[in-house]
Amino acid sequence: MPIVNYHAARDGLVLETTEGRMRLTPYSDSVIRVQYTLEADFSTAESLMIVRNPEYGAVFTIKDSGNELSFCTSYVTIRIDKRTCSFAYYDSKGKLLTKEPSRGGKTLVPIDVYKSLFDDDSRLETGQGADGLRVRAKKIQRTIDRKAYRTKLAFEWANGEALYGLGSHEEGMFNLRGQHQYLYQQNMKAVVPVLMSTRGYGILVDSYSLMKFRDDAFGSYLGTDVDDEMDYYFIYGPEPDEIVRGIRFITGKAPMLPKWAYGYVQSKERYESQHELIETVREYRSRQLPLDGIVLDWQSWTGELWGQKTLDPERFPDPKKMMEELHRLNVRLMVSIWPIMNTNSDNHKEMAAQGFMLGNQATYDAFREQARELYWKQAYEGLFSNGVDAWWCDCTEPFEADWKGAVKPEPEDRMRINTEESKLYLDPEWINAYSLLHSRGIYEGQRRTTDRKRVVNLTRSAYGGQHRYGTITWSGDISATWDTLRKQIPDGLNFCAAGSPYWTTDIGAFFVQNKPELWFWDGDYDAGVDDLGYRELYVRWFQYGAFLPMFRSHGTDTPREVWRFGEPGEPFYDALAAFLRLRYRLLPYIYSLAYRIYRDDYTLTRALPFDFRHDSRTYDIQDQFMFGPALLVNPVTRPMYYDVGSTPLEGILKTREVYLPEGCKWFDFWSQRVYDGGQTVEAEAPLERIPLYVRSGSILPMGDDIQYADDQTQADLFIRIYGGQSGSFDYYEDEGDNYGYEDGRFAVTSMSWDEERRIFIMAERKGSYPGMQSQRDIQVLLLDPEDSLNDHPTPVTRQVSYTGSLIELTF
Repeated sequence: MPIVNYHAARDGLVLETTEGRMRLTPYSDSVIRVQYTLEADFSTAESLMIVRNPEYGAVFTIKDSGNELSFCTSYVTIRIDKRTCSFAYYDSKGKLLTKEPSRGGKTLVPIDVYKSLFDDDSRLETGQGADGLRVRAKKIQRTIDRKAYRTKLAFEWANGEALYGLGSHEEGMFNLRGQHQYLYQQNMKAVVPVLMSTRGYGILVDSYSLMKFRDDAFGSYLGTDVDDEMDYYFIYGPEPDEIVRGIRFITGKAPMLPKWAYGYVQSKERYESQHELIETVREYRSRQLPLDGIVLDWQSWTGELWGQKTLDPERFPDPKKMMEELHRLNVRLMVSIWPIMNTNSDNHKEMAAQGFMLGNQATYDAFREQARELYWKQAYEGLFSNGVDAWWCDCTEPFEADWKGAVKPEPEDRMRINTEESKLYLDPEWINAYSLLHSRGIYEGQRRTTDRKRVVNLTRSAYGGQHRYGTITWSGDISATWDTLRKQIPDGLNFCAAGSPYWTTDIGAFFVQNKPELWFWDGDYDAGVDDLGYRELYVRWFQYGAFLPMFRSHGTDTPREVWRFGEPGEPFYDALAAFLRLRYRLLPYIYSLAYRIYRDDYTLTRALPFDFRHDSRTYDIQDQFMFGPALLVNPVTRPMYYDVGSTPLEGILKTREVYLPEGCKWFDFWSQRVYDGGQTVEAEAPLERIPLYVRSGSILPMGDDIQYADDQTQADLFIRIYGGQSGSFDYYEDEGDNYGYEDGRFAVTSMSWDEERRIFIMAERKGSYPGMQSQRDIQVLLLDPEDSLNDHPTPVTRQVSYTGSLIELTF
């Protein structure tokens, strides 16, 4: 499509072509919005994903060189072929980042958009399966609602280029080159429509319909099913952290979670009574096993009143007293709430009376602001007013329809089954947005109610921008197999690479047993915790989970508490207890990085190219990741001790291969031995630990053994310096669970290590907050690469008392 005219508008460049109009709008020097329409005007519909920001805009220039236009900011140049309207994207130095096919990369195909008509002839079919209540409307009339477009945005990706993102999907894909993926909401799919490239850019598509990604024999493109126009953002980095910063610049910051949310959260399907909840917490405390949260899963309501946001008075006779006791034990409660409601429940009747139900008359309409406000009112009156601390918004893809039968449908069939079901009740242009708006209602409702308790919302689905509503997404109802554990690692890394920082998994998997009549209930361990093979899998999953943003066990078929896996002195119990305590010792490091997520748009769980983009050997390593700037985590994903049925394994090496990226030295966290980067090592991996390495130049603040996140009984700080190169770290503190940090109620202490001068500096503490400790005893340990070559390296230790003033320690 040739360009026939162009003009510079106040905020960008408008192209007139023989097949529609395009507009390029710089939101910053590194973020460019591109729209393409066949209509007379560009769409003015408000985005659900992109936030309004008065800072949007940048200086740009336009150069016409005959057959080519160049749209330039200080960081990005988009060269446009005037004969075909093909785009090529360059950095400011003239390096090609990516390009469209020479004949042009943007396609709009007109389509009819249908909507459902629900009348007296419509019939409701109610059922309940493994995934809860489902209500489906039958005999629905369909009619054409409007015209829209199917879009395709094609690229010619470079040889050796790696792509990540698109959210969390169950297949375990990592580098998306040569793959294809369908983007729709389903139990084990959490969509974020963002790609990140190792060549230094990202693509965010502002669409909420079914999407497709392909990079195979059928083409290399991102396509959407139903849209008014094509609308996407090109985001230049070039480093992954800068790409994520660009994503959150337009989709919003991720607020801080409360400090307790970074501790351990115990869950299972399910605790059935007030007594059981409290006794479980007391058992953790009596065993001196750290704990910060416990979860009340589904069916906490009365009888068959599915989705009612009140507790069954027979099993939970005094919710306020229950919450007071849990809080006295320094534990918070998360409660599962659903968007689907039984027609006999008071919550449903109140929603239906105001016309706030979707066409199946069971799911509330989260697209309506008044319905979201009523949903929060119900959650407040039934739960939050009693002291409940956090939400588990389960089933936030309420129209999933393929969880039945013995045979798993093929990917294309699953896509069709689920999206066609969603389209019965939701506008086809918006079927991916339900979780985003449902989360918005919870966040805005709680923020209006109080600023003393930070929003925590565990959701099963996601979308771009949802992170700004205090959500953590988990990977759905997965099954207990070693293959599933292997796939969880790249699934989580791709979710975080798409710009959303908080992701987790059910430690030990949701389904443990095997039920052949249901394709999804396909765990390997019918004996549950009595199978030593499952105990080994659970320990390895727990070790992996200790290095995720939320550290949470959950599942059905078998108990999940630590003591179900043995007793003190037995290998499985001791391994679990050791990593539970390690997580708590790392909280000073983790919580400081949580602040960086908010302040700097940081990413905590990091695919290796985040930190080692120029080491191409990291591009396809999907079972290792960085946890913050210091720790290289290498989960064990194969059995070494027991097979299914407690069958001992013989002759299995207790090691795994670990690639140590180039550009630094690496310290073994356990032995303190040092290794050069750029090599693969065979790392020791006995049951009691996984290979864990620390990058040279790291400053790693750690705490003492504590029982919950705010425990001040052991308030000493242990700072480990891993020498070999200079480094820095900002240590962060605040009140732990309110929004005072937004008003400056926090303290930051900048720490730095000067390798050449051998000086460790703790700068003057900046800021303060109510309850801040004015003085803290600190032990500083220097691990030197030269000393670590010895068989028994001995750290150099200094003891200091820090009062907030400058400290310089020479080693």
